[in-house]
Amino acid sequence: MKKHNYTKKEAEFLKNNIEGTSYKELHKMFNKKFNLNLTYGQIRGYLKNHNLTNGRDTRFQKGNTPLSPIKKGQRIGVETQFKPGQRPHNYKPVGFERVDRDGYTLIKISDRGTWNERWRHKHKVLWEKHNGPIPKGHKLIFADGDKTNITLENLILVTNAQMLIINQHDLIKDNHPELTKTGTLIAKVLDVGYKRKK
Repeated sequence: MKKHNYTKKEAEFLKNNIEGTSYKELHKMFNKKFNLNLTYGQIRGYLKNHNLTNGRDTRFQKGNTPLSPIKKGQRIGVETQFKPGQRPHNYKPVGFERVDRDGYTLIKISDRGTWNERWRHKHKVLWEKHNGPIPKGHKLIFADGDKTNITLENLILVTNAQMLIINQHDLIKDNHPELTKTGTLIAKVLDVGYKRKK
């Protein structure tokens, strides 16, 4: 998927229209406004990278009546429940890999816990196996721009501030990992310079 470089007008549109708007609706509005065909994941990725949220609280509020009439402790559909040791037809074993809608490879690491505890991005698992946990405020990028090329040599750890600079100056060069690595060094130097000015 080709990376989209947001213009100043596009960035301002997202910033000015996100509050109170659902992400799906904003995605439609953005593509219609600028006659583009960006994916939902591309828009969500931009919003996340720029800490833009719509301010909506989708959690269930205390005092609201649930849609389901089921009472606490009540069991339904006992005849359709799985027997001990029985697995659903779509069960995936630990180690199974799949690609998500943003093009990242997910790997199943456990049969227990929440979805996020069972599935993780394969490139993060590989990095942490050799380097330890990814520090807070950091992210991994692919040197050659290929999310399917999951090797240690193709992964670069950068801070969120450096990532912002990398995106602003288009320093990730697809199919040219050495240029991307040089770009991350430039981003580090610029980041230090910006911090000194502050």
